[in-house]
Amino acid sequence: MKIRDAKQDELDFIREQRVAAYFEHSREIPAAHWQALKEGISSDADRIQGSELIVCEINEKIVGSVVLFPANTDAYNGQLEELDYPEIRMLAVSPEARGKGVASALITECIQRSQAKNHQFIGLHTGEFMKEAIQLYTKHGFERLPQYDFEPANDGIVVMAFRLSI
Repeated sequence: MKIRDAKQDELDFIREQRVAAYFEHSREIPAAHWQALKEGISSDADRIQGSELIVCEINEKIVGSVVLFPANTDAYNGQLEELDYPEIRMLAVSPEARGKGVASALITECIQRSQAKNHQFIGLHTGEFMKEAIQLYTKHGFERLPQYDFEPANDGIVVMAFRLSI
């Protein structure tokens, strides 16, 4: 397993893989919410100034990715105040690579990079319907911060906030 920064010519592949990884949730949420989520995870939001697009390779094939957003960034297009710590966003693992520690390795990399920049916290947001992701984040020690939850599509689906002291 190799963790590294993504290359510019890999962006299209990474975004397609991200949509494929999130597709399983399309059956659990309203079509309009899925469409908004799909647009968000396939947009150029992963290239926001100061963000780090990180990939995981197994046998020289990209099997997962994550974006580490810098602190004090409008990561959610005005839905939430800017937070003074980095945010893990768009964590995705290809379905065939799940259960191999890819997501944990990407989370650990984000934590280490944030520690190296002397941040005290690292945060993330995830849809309440992403049960396995919530379990994974909790296993890594992330704690709920409901005061930073938001409802982006006004459809009753809450995007839940989590934060880890590092």
